[in-house]
Amino acid sequence: MQKQNNKLRTFKTLNFHKAIHLSLLQFIIPVFLFVQVPVEAQDKDMRLPIIIDADTANEVDDLYAIVRAIAEPKFNILGITSAQFHTSPLATDSSVYESQRINEKILRLMGQNAIPLPLGSNVPITNSAESANSPASNFIVGMAHKLPAGQKLNVVVLGSCTNVASAILEDPSIIPKLKVHYLGFWHNVKTNTYDKKEFNTGNDPKAVEILLNTEGLDLTIMTATTSQHLVFKKAEVEINLKNKGGISDYLINRWETYERWWTKEDLEKRSWIMWDVAIIEALAHPELSKTETFLTPTENTQRLINIHTEIDIEIMKTDFWQSLKKI
Repeated sequence: MQKQNNKLRTFKTLNFHKAIHLSLLQFIIPVFLFVQVPVEAQDKDMRLPIIIDADTANEVDDLYAIVRAIAEPKFNILGITSAQFHTSPLATDSSVYESQRINEKILRLMGQNAIPLPLGSNVPITNSAESANSPASNFIVGMAHKLPAGQKLNVVVLGSCTNVASAILEDPSIIPKLKVHYLGFWHNVKTNTYDKKEFNTGNDPKAVEILLNTEGLDLTIMTATTSQHLVFKKAEVEINLKNKGGISDYLINRWETYERWWTKEDLEKRSWIMWDVAIIEALAHPELSKTETFLTPTENTQRLINIHTEIDIEIMKTDFWQSLKKI
């Protein structure tokens, strides 16, 4: 700043021709700054670059999680990819297209039509060395390479791991550019034992093994063991969403019309486990979750992964409802 002041004082003592040069300089500098601002603003985008991969048509919590993510100002949602859930007794032979249609509906209702919605694979990986290629896996690869050096692409997997595992198989060079957040399997913190007999894991077991076995992959798991504690009551859902139109009514309708095929308890659906909301809330507010490092299962490549072991249920619920008031 001092040097600039000295230069200005020097300019005042110069002859007429140098004064003209000063005038030109004063004109050029603002133009130069105007041109540079958009690039610098882009470089300084501190939002978290995210792709959400969801089997949205499978359940209820996926919809609530996606809406919560869109409402989060800390997130830069680069795309929402659709996932298959072929093991559900309610699934058709085109489960990924069911998820795709609901993703499209959510974005229309929220006026977020600019977010890309690449279609995922309709089938799981059948060979650990061969991907289930899809527009979604291609999109993940492309976005990973597009990010600036040193920045990781956060892929949040709410269902089967088919799309992200396929992306890794298709282009292993993206591994250091990824941070995968997966909601799946059960885990005993005290004994560090894993139970892979869980719905998301069961929809593509080979894809899960690929994630666990891939050395150098930044992997964080929100287990079913931890996320099962985040439960919404129907009464609170109705208070916050009932008869408010748009996406609010759509979420209410999903709750009321979806068949819970896995249980005969609570037939009135007075409560619902919000598994997927837990992983979104933990990503938006890391302070609401305790994460610890563990070795992978004994049958997998022995490496360290991160696991959410505790979540602040009440604050997550409060934050969820406060966030939805802003949409």
